[in-house]
Amino acid sequence: MKTCLTAIAAAMFVLAFTTFLRAENAKQVTLEGRLQCAHCALHEGDKCRDVLMVKEGDKDVRYDVVLTGDAKGQHVCQGAKNVKITGTVARKDGKNILTATKIEEIKA
Repeated sequence: MKTCLTAIAAAMFVLAFTTFLRAENAKQVTLEGRLQCAHCALHEGDKCRDVLMVKEGDKDVRYDVVLTGDAKGQHVCQGAKNVKITGTVARKDGKNILTATKIEEIKA
């Protein structure tokens, strides 16, 4: 029984430590591109969600955007706008996920 409890405690420590490291390794980035609605502008899915298209060289890189903090409530629907977004980027299920904390519109 004591060995089992020790193993469980060790597993919990490893899980907590790797979660801490993952959060610490999330790097703050600022990306510029076109923010648009995946449902309304790109005709994807059955509900609205934000997508940032960033020009890298001669191709567009897509970031699915999660709005948090000061960026919450700045969803773009029916159109697109040029923006600068600050947040963290992660890869999940083969997609770039940008968790946005700040959005600034870029005036052309």
